[in-house]
Amino acid sequence: MDMDNRKILIVGGSSGMGLALARRCLDEGASVIIAGRGEAKLSKARDQLGRPATLEAAAVDISREDEVAALFARIGRLDHIVSTAAAIEGAYRLLPEIELSAAQKMVESKVYGPLLLAKHGAPKLSPGGSLTFVSGIAANRPAARGAVVAAVNAALEGLVRALAVELAPIRVNAVSPGWVDTPIWEFVAGEKKDETLAAM
Repeated sequence: MDMDNRKILIVGGSSGMGLALARRCLDEGASVIIAGRGEAKLSKARDQLGRPATLEAAAVDISREDEVAALFARIGRLDHIVSTAAAIEGAYRLLPEIELSAAQKMVESKVYGPLLLAKHGAPKLSPGGSLTFVSGIAANRPAARGAVVAAVNAALEGLVRALAVELAPIRVNAVSPGWVDTPIWEFVAGEKKDETLAAM
C-alpha cells in the first residue's frame, strides 16, 4: 500500500506494536498521529521516533466519548485509524484472583474504545479509508488465566464483523498477530517472559 502523504491515527502508538507501526508509516512517507493516555509515554515515543514534522501526539482516553469526539474534531480528515490499545494489567489472572475493575478496564480499552473510534472516526475517513483493531489469539485459543482476555478479544472480533457490514465500503478489520514481544508481555508472563517466548 502506498503510504506517501497518507494521514494515519495510531491509538496505542506510544509503545509496542503501535510504536513500531508508527515508525514504519513515517518511513513510508505518511503523516502520523500517535495517541494514548499518558503524556509522558507519548513524549518519550516522539523522542524515539525523532520528532519529525510529520508526527503529532495526542493524549486521549478512548473509553471516554467526549475525549474521542474532541480528538476527531481537532485532527480532521484521516486515511486510516489503527488501535493497538489494551489495558491488560490485572486482567490476565486465574479466576479467583480476577478483580472486576481490571476486567472493566480491558473491556473499555478493547471494546468500548474501538466502538467509539469507529463512531466518531469513520465519518472522518477518506474514500478507501480503513479501521484496524488488534485482537489476540486468546479469542480462539483460550488458556488458564485468560478468561477475561479471551472474552474481550472475542467481543472485539464480533464488533469488527458488525462494523465491517455497517460501514462498508470503509474497510474494518481485526488483526490477531500471535505472540509478540511487547510491554504487555510483562503482564502476561511476568518473570517467565523470556522462557515462554523461547519455548515457542
